[in-house]
Amino acid sequence: MPTTAPAPDLISGSTAVRDAIASVPPSVDSYRDLDDAQLISLQQTWMENQRAGGAHLAVIAGEIDRRSAPSLGSAGLAQRSGHRTAEAFVQATTGVTKRDAIDTVRAGRLIEEVTTGGSVDPASGEFTESREPWMRAAAVAVTAGRLSTAQLASIRNGLGGETANVTREMLAVAVNRLVADATAIGAVGSDADRLFRRARELRDELDSAGIADREQERRDARSLRIYARPNGMYRLVWEMDPETAAGVIDLRDRMTSPKLGGVRFVDPSLAAQAEAIADDPRSADQIASDGFAHLLRAGADADDSELLGSGASEVHVLVAATVVDVTGVDVKGPHSPSTPGSQDEQGVSEPSSPTRFGHGYFEGQSDPVSRETVERLACSGDVVIATIGPDGQPLDLGRDARLFTKKQRRALAIRDGGCRWGGCDRPPSWTEAHHLKHWLRDHGETNVRDGILLCKHHHLLLHNNGWELLRRGSNYYLIPPPTIDPEQKPVAMESKSRAWKEFVAARAS
Repeated sequence: MPTTAPAPDLISGSTAVRDAIASVPPSVDSYRDLDDAQLISLQQTWMENQRAGGAHLAVIAGEIDRRSAPSLGSAGLAQRSGHRTAEAFVQATTGVTKRDAIDTVRAGRLIEEVTTGGSVDPASGEFTESREPWMRAAAVAVTAGRLSTAQLASIRNGLGGETANVTREMLAVAVNRLVADATAIGAVGSDADRLFRRARELRDELDSAGIADREQERRDARSLRIYARPNGMYRLVWEMDPETAAGVIDLRDRMTSPKLGGVRFVDPSLAAQAEAIADDPRSADQIASDGFAHLLRAGADADDSELLGSGASEVHVLVAATVVDVTGVDVKGPHSPSTPGSQDEQGVSEPSSPTRFGHGYFEGQSDPVSRETVERLACSGDVVIATIGPDGQPLDLGRDARLFTKKQRRALAIRDGGCRWGGCDRPPSWTEAHHLKHWLRDHGETNVRDGILLCKHHHLLLHNNGWELLRRGSNYYLIPPPTIDPEQKPVAMESKSRAWKEFVAARAS
């Protein structure tokens, strides 16, 4: 997008674009006549149009913000138009949500600052250097139509600002990396939500010393509020820190997963219980509401009719044995740190090395927790020590049993982090263990190395639609059927477990 185009060119060019778009009405019948390739191609084209339009709107919002500077008072553009702030002006004149208006103005302000080196106060003429110069690559990508303003906000919010431990130069390198990954040809997993999570991960890599501080910030932000509604109902708003959420999510999944298509059970008693939940006339939300109300009344040791299993919620913290040693506590896990591959029923080990923690992860979550939290939970909860075998796998059982055991499923959960199918966000508790080599057809073994977690939907899709899985060493690939890809090129299936990726990296180093 030219940055120095004269006003007449901007006006005539923008008007021409508007007229051109208006000449292509979104006819349902026309799009229905397209084949799949044409439909996907047009989706990409219109996404590019939307990004380009978003860049113009952001720059315009940035200029509105400049002309509405607080120093101008009532003479500013927004206040002259009857609006208190530039964000309120943009929201009222474009019809977007308050959140979208804020993001658009922030994007425009950032683009102006990083492309001009700073900002000039329109009232005093005072120049202020850019507060976030490390964001330049992302701002330029937006103006070039390669990145959306939503993706820009994700990078910005996920990375955060400079600190004593994280310099501007380090942040600039991270931004360049995120932009390159998100805008690469054929890039996948670059939507705004995933980009935010990736930016958070990079921040943790840059600032491991700040993990405890960020953990405490989230803990301090916890709250539970109840609001009376006009219709006689009540609304509960519960802001949970990750540790609290880990336990609550476990309970909710045990209440509702059969209703929502969660894991199927082979054990007759659990299968019957799951079927009863699936057939329950209540919605999943109603089951969850009733179940939590019951738990509050009856206590943590709940009636079996409310949960798949009884007792308090299980909060599991994953810690790499190569990084973390635990002393003086009982540690549950698929392997004993002192005797890799141990399969004793209790899963208890007694390491003798001195206590030395790095950090850990709540199972199913990507934000790390501090060593202090791991130490505390090691004394009172479940800490899973992930021991990596010589082939990069956590556990083996051969063909001694057809079904994956609880310990094996735990090992798979640590390694896969949920359904391993690309783009799926189902957590481990909603998955089923699949044999890469089918038990009957291929005489497959019930080993973790030849098992993989898939949600019910993708498990059925794989079996019913001709997909195959391939393992090369410790890497897993999805082989599409010829109807999807005539060449059947393998597609890498990345682990969703950030903890496991760190464990493997630590072992390699």
